[in-house]
Amino acid sequence: NVFTLVVSTSPRAWLATSKVFAGYPNIKVALGLHPEIAVSKASEQDLLVSLVGQAEFIGEIGLDGSPRFKQSMMLQRQILDAVLAECECVGGRIMSLHSRGAADQVLDALEAHPKAGTPVLHWFSGTKKQLRRAADHGAWFSIGPSMIASEKGRQLVAEMPATKVLLETDGPFATKADGTPWFPWDADQVVQTLCVIWGMHPDQVRAQLLFNLK
Repeated sequence: NVFTLVVSTSPRAWLATSKVFAGYPNIKVALGLHPEIAVSKASEQDLLVSLVGQAEFIGEIGLDGSPRFKQSMMLQRQILDAVLAECECVGGRIMSLHSRGAADQVLDALEAHPKAGTPVLHWFSGTKKQLRRAADHGAWFSIGPSMIASEKGRQLVAEMPATKVLLETDGPFATKADGTPWFPWDADQVVQTLCVIWGMHPDQVRAQLLFNLK
């Protein structure tokens, strides 16, 4: 296990999970407030902002514009802007961002806070035009086995700069066909697909991914 980033869904979850993984230098816990639970966790916004200075990584944060969560977009954006502004104040952070159904709005927020840090768009599902806009902004992309299972996912991966791609699983929320969750080591399953897309040998692909990670 070279490195695993564990994202959290709320500030209180970050506090608890950080204790679990304390002492493991190759496992980091990111501070987040997931947009899907923005309404139920809105009271934790101040706690989220107050902890940014203590967190090495931020995630999962972002916006969700899918039909189920679209009604809370104003609140989601308020929370995202607050955490991005605090990231700017503390010198920038590496951030894992959710952007389902809201890629342009997430990019608007990032452009409004240009010193917030390094954005990593996880499981990006927007359009190719939005992907190019994100790449032009300097965004990174994390991809996993569930993403490359679809033709659209593979087409988007083909548009990503090879030097800005990282691996993820999104487990335990993302699952295998049989319903069991992806584990961190399952991220390596993406390599064979990247061999085809990038025209590289598996060893070359893994070397590129390790270089990107570092």
